[in-house]
Amino acid sequence: MAEPLITWRGEVLGQWCDYNGHLRDAFYLLIFSYATDGFMEQIGLGESGRQASGHSLFTLECHLNFLHELHQGETVEVQTRVLAFDQKRVQLYHSLHRPGDGQAVAASEQMLLHVDLQGPRSVPFGDASATHLNALHRLHAQLAQPQWVGRVIGLPPPRP
Repeated sequence: MAEPLITWRGEVLGQWCDYNGHLRDAFYLLIFSYATDGFMEQIGLGESGRQASGHSLFTLECHLNFLHELHQGETVEVQTRVLAFDQKRVQLYHSLHRPGDGQAVAASEQMLLHVDLQGPRSVPFGDASATHLNALHRLHAQLAQPQWVGRVIGLPPPRP
């Protein structure tokens, strides 16, 4: 059965919370950044892969939706899906959950670029990473389209 990858698990730390006792908005993105690191491990671009290849992923664009509050001490996990990829880019969808709860508390759609760190400049994925991406994309394509994909920020036009 097709399932997203679990790319990060952890606890909401006290220093991540604001004066209301809620997870600060910046730390949702930090958690998703950690999840991207976990995803990179899955496709061969973890620490040893980066050192061997001299390649990494850079974030080009990120959309973040805050859906529910989180509090200090809560355990959370990030589910990650490959929405699309081409020769040099991958479009990811991260959703943040309380373990065992299907309802996302936050969602982030991201476009990442494969980069040769010597340049830095964009380069095609290596064969091993491309193979992993292809397998994950085929698997994740079996899942329903996530609700928070393709959103645009904007106010509706004023009514006449």
